[in-house]
Amino acid sequence: MTSTNMEFELFRDFLEKACGIVLGANKQYLVASRLNKLMEQQGIRSLGELVQKIQVRSQLREQVVDAMTTNETLWFRDTYPFEVLKNRILAEMIKASPGQRLRIWSAACSSGQEPYSLSMTIDEFEKTNLGQLKAGVQIVATDLSGSMLNAAKAGEYDSLAIGRGLSQERLQRYFDAKGPGRWAVKPAIKGRVEFRALNLLESYATLGKFDLIFCRNVLIYFSAEVKRDILLRMHAQLKPGGYLFLGASEALNGLPEHYQMVQCNPGIIYKAK
Repeated sequence: MTSTNMEFELFRDFLEKACGIVLGANKQYLVASRLNKLMEQQGIRSLGELVQKIQVRSQLREQVVDAMTTNETLWFRDTYPFEVLKNRILAEMIKASPGQRLRIWSAACSSGQEPYSLSMTIDEFEKTNLGQLKAGVQIVATDLSGSMLNAAKAGEYDSLAIGRGLSQERLQRYFDAKGPGRWAVKPAIKGRVEFRALNLLESYATLGKFDLIFCRNVLIYFSAEVKRDILLRMHAQLKPGGYLFLGASEALNGLPEHYQMVQCNPGIIYKAK
């Protein structure tokens, strides 16, 4: 791939407008590594040519956004959010809203590891707190990428993906072997999760209200202005007293009138005011 600085700037502008992602000025290598194959297949020689063609070819536009927003993900990433959920938050939510179904939003769910980890956590809670979650839990998982959503819905993973954070015990309990080096999430775990296409720059109104939102390791890709907008709109989707979970390296600066910081030792979560 060849590209001038001006072409790279045009591509950066396109990507920010399309999905909010802000590319650093030194990220040409990342663009090349993610788009070289696609551009080769399409016979496109430069970023400038690509920017021209994505204005008129919606499928190519989708493929480019898809390639640029696909991120590697882990099972039970950072561990503590799932432990806090299981050992503290679920009991608190049940007490505050007895008999009501709990709703959790997994934003930017990628290939499904986070929402399925949440579903396994719910199952582990239920096994030690029989009858407490009578109304059940619904997990709504959203992502911008059509290919990621299709992979997540299928719920099948190879040994490389399985090896990223999943214990042998959970593999045995929650997955069915599908052949050499492939496993599928069991139907009971899948049944709790509903996958939907959503660009975080667009409206969340159709999602409904949530008790918990997991928006982890996502906001780091956005400008401060877009990040603030997303956090305000997520607050509007949280029920009063609901919780927002961010990534381990992310912090919520400002918005004290909307969110209260809660120390969990380890980790920090944010309670909606």
